[in-house]
Amino acid sequence: MSEELPPSDAAREEAVDEVRAADADADAWATACAEDLEAEKARRRAEYGPPQGSAAEELKKLVDAVADKLSGIQSPLFGAVAGPAAEQVVRQVVQQAKAAVEPVIERNPDVFDHLAAAGNELLAAYRSAVEAQERRWSGRDDRIDPRDLDERHDRGDDAGPGERIDLD
Repeated sequence: MSEELPPSDAAREEAVDEVRAADADADAWATACAEDLEAEKARRRAEYGPPQGSAAEELKKLVDAVADKLSGIQSPLFGAVAGPAAEQVVRQVVQQAKAAVEPVIERNPDVFDHLAAAGNELLAAYRSAVEAQERRWSGRDDRIDPRDLDERHDRGDDAGPGERIDLD
């Protein structure tokens, strides 16, 4: 009968050292990957500028920009008498609009991302339909319409380079 003896302290230390070496290799690899990723992000930021935010963030920036523009308008239409009062009313309306829009944007940021994606899909579908229609309008159709052959034969128009346009 052979009994297995528990591993000696030296054998245990060797096993622990192997595990530590494997962990160190994995950590070194993860660290190198993270550094490369950060360097690539920095290069892209330098080349293309800061990355675009989500649709909700962009909408909030738009609302802020429009509000600033409207608040700064000094229109001659208001006149000298109504100028300060009208400007105050415009500022108040802009602030109320911002107060109404910002909570909606903050509560539902994903909705605006979905709306932006849907808008992109609609734009792509529209573009495809327009391009297909333009090809039909500007290109020649490979199919020959028998009506065209009959009318040309009857009139004797075979020699001309023109083409009959059917307006039906």
